[in-house]
Amino acid sequence: ISKDTPDGDPNYIPPVYPILPFNKHPSNPILTTNPDHDWESAYIYNPTAIVLNETIFLLYRAQNASKTSSIGLAWSTDGVSFTRLNLPIVYATEPWERVGGTEDPRIVRINGIFYLTYTAYDNSTARLCLATSTDLLNWKKYPPLFPNWYDLSYNRIGMAMMRFNWTKSGAIITEPTPDGLYHMYFGDSSIFHATSPDLLNWTASPSEQPFMDRIHPWENRLIEPGPAPIKTRDGRWILIYNGASLGTAGYNKSQYSTGQTLIDPSGAFRPNVDVPDGQYQPALRDGPIARLERPLLWPDADNEVSGQVDLVVFSEGLVQFKGKWYLYYGQGDSELGVAVSDV
Repeated sequence: ISKDTPDGDPNYIPPVYPILPFNKHPSNPILTTNPDHDWESAYIYNPTAIVLNETIFLLYRAQNASKTSSIGLAWSTDGVSFTRLNLPIVYATEPWERVGGTEDPRIVRINGIFYLTYTAYDNSTARLCLATSTDLLNWKKYPPLFPNWYDLSYNRIGMAMMRFNWTKSGAIITEPTPDGLYHMYFGDSSIFHATSPDLLNWTASPSEQPFMDRIHPWENRLIEPGPAPIKTRDGRWILIYNGASLGTAGYNKSQYSTGQTLIDPSGAFRPNVDVPDGQYQPALRDGPIARLERPLLWPDADNEVSGQVDLVVFSEGLVQFKGKWYLYYGQGDSELGVAVSDV
């Protein structure tokens, strides 16, 4: 892999919203632990994906018996059968990564450079970080993106807790808006919005003004972005995201499922709305345009219902490849699965 390696499917067709239905592949799990490699001997899950040179590359989270996380690399020419590298490509090297390691990658490629957002975890605090590469093997790391950030989260019984310096799940849009800014969506309580002129230095919107909040029963405990957004035929963007339930309306408590929303970072598709004087008026780009009322994936396979964490499907990788959409996800925080939809 180099700066000149072509990316994307050569016959790519932009989607319309929503991309549905996704069907879980009968070969799941498509990737499991490898006892010959300590760093991925206990659990592997939460993969991101990208197409390069007509090959799907997965970057996945792996854990050893001590629960230290690293990021591994695997590749496939059919989307299901993968070969993997025997060493991790991103692993704990910084003070904010010690013990807990490097978790939950999300990848984009812009002007020949790979931008990888991931969670650095020191067994106390989760911090959203960024690394760059041109070859998928050699990575330059940057300090945590949002120091001094705080947000409000909810535990399994719905009690609110204030968290300081806790950030996760960064999904970057690959094109700038007309003002020259790139956009990222992040968070794992609500979904927040950040902008950057250079993809390295990011400014987040105020934590008391989330871009997208919890409204449906399947997502009423928390929501967080999944893969990088996908551009639609009419210039909007589809964001796959994950949500957890408080256990209402027939959903299990702490069940993680996957949903889909339509967003527009430029604000071009959002109308101006007059509001009375003195009331807060959000920027035009604030908030999703639409979202599905029900999840598109939920835990029902045995290794999703029971795993390192029970009742979990967690999606982080979406690519179009040879006439199909491949959505890669973690099963019970233990193994890797894929769901497929026709283009």
